[in-house]
Amino acid sequence: MSILGEDEDFAVPKRKSVIRPALLVALCTLLLLVCCVGGVVAFFFDAKNNTQTYDAGCGNGQLVDAAAKMPNHHELSEEQVRNAAIIVRVGQDLNVPPRGWVIAVATAMQESDLHNLPNLGKRNDHDSLGLFQQRPSSGWGTPAEVMDPQYAARKFYEKLVTIPGWERMSLTQAAQKVQRSAYPDAYAKHEQLASTVVNSLTGGAARAAGGSTTLQCVSGEQVAASGWTAPVNGEVGSGFRTASRPTHQGVDLIVDRGTLIRAAAAGIVVKVRCQAHLANGTDWGCWRDGSPSVLGCGWYVEIQHANGLLTRYCHMVKQPSVVVGQHVAPGQEIGFSGTTGHSSGPHLHFEVHINSDPSSNGAINPVPFMQQMGAPLGIKP
Repeated sequence: MSILGEDEDFAVPKRKSVIRPALLVALCTLLLLVCCVGGVVAFFFDAKNNTQTYDAGCGNGQLVDAAAKMPNHHELSEEQVRNAAIIVRVGQDLNVPPRGWVIAVATAMQESDLHNLPNLGKRNDHDSLGLFQQRPSSGWGTPAEVMDPQYAARKFYEKLVTIPGWERMSLTQAAQKVQRSAYPDAYAKHEQLASTVVNSLTGGAARAAGGSTTLQCVSGEQVAASGWTAPVNGEVGSGFRTASRPTHQGVDLIVDRGTLIRAAAAGIVVKVRCQAHLANGTDWGCWRDGSPSVLGCGWYVEIQHANGLLTRYCHMVKQPSVVVGQHVAPGQEIGFSGTTGHSSGPHLHFEVHINSDPSSNGAINPVPFMQQMGAPLGIKP
């Protein structure tokens, strides 16, 4: 059966110019392969320099050697990557899950640009020092201690893990609860680069499940260390902007009616709406199933994420579980799948936009994007 999830009201013109053990093993192996070789974020790693392993889940999970040769990153110097390596290794030694490593590296990117900053005189923010710009006068330690990258990283992690539910918070929320910055929204912009750096240092550990050092191969609760999770576990039916459907701005994930839909990442709900009408403008409503002759997304939700990203979830069976203005955590329930609006069968139509404006041409293919985030689509339990 052809599943139609496209909503022509959002169509954008083209730019010019219980599982059997054997099955569980197979699925885990598939996810391991996807995480290790399927991501679109390129990174370079010299396995000869990291022979120990760390149980970090998906990816090789090498125990970082901060004295070894560092992987190359166009955006960062060797000094910056080495400081990131120190931060990650401290997190490994403290048994902090990979999500914490990403948060810590992103925080240091914002606070010091991954430079171990001394007292800069008039340019200093009070007596802030080191990678995390920790203040001796606020109890972080002596000036000599906070200038020690290992000490500074350890103090950051020790505070982070005392915060209830930090693993499922947005990066900004978790970092802010540790740092108490005057610019709390600034951390989020570093999340993707921090994830890439952690991946390059550990052989892909930033794709491990958040809140755990072991990847849950088949679980609706899986949240990657990048902070993203698949909204449902279902096979991809209709793809993104295919030859037969060039204005299909997302992918259709085939699931049963009533399947729980989760927020793909932390964010703020910006739209909850029923959109279902006939071609002549007559309202069809979302109290009944749609059909290929009905236009619109049915019951749908839009969530605004950090870095100008937006996700959309269409064709829910009933009014969504969230309201506009609500903050949601990654993996939080937002509704249930159905077939309202322009649809010929139960599924979730899922979109990702890079500029937070669905009316523009910012839609991107969710499949490689979610693979990059360590939360691959198309996995059916």
